[in-house]
Amino acid sequence: MKKFLMSFVTLLVMSVAAFAQADRIVGTYATVHDGVSSKVKISKVGNAYRAQVIWVDNLKKEDGSIRTDEKNPDAAKRSTPANKIVLVEKVTYNEKKNQWDNGKIYEPTSGKTWTVTISFKDEKTLKVRGSFGPIGKSVYWTKLD
Repeated sequence: MKKFLMSFVTLLVMSVAAFAQADRIVGTYATVHDGVSSKVKISKVGNAYRAQVIWVDNLKKEDGSIRTDEKNPDAAKRSTPANKIVLVEKVTYNEKKNQWDNGKIYEPTSGKTWTVTISFKDEKTLKVRGSFGPIGKSVYWTKLD
């Protein structure tokens, strides 16, 4: 019984540590993509994580109207304001690889969706890599909180 209890406690502690590592991604990040500064908030949704734009430097066009997700292939999403676009959806933590994967990243400047992997480059910098097979592009997000 004592061995069982010790095994159970060890497993419980390891599970809690894995969840804490997975949730490390949650927070607000600053990034620059195609010359435009923005802030992105990563939050946990169920057992996965999503990233949504919460601020963009050039939200208004010259005529004063709000920039929208006009290149989105889903016509229903084209009226989404630029500061509310969901960039990453359904990434999950891969403990073996110490990264978040199995999700998609949307690139509003092109309207394309890619496979995504996310990992910490250092304590405050996320490497966000969108790819289609061997072709890909990495961007870096700096954690603000």
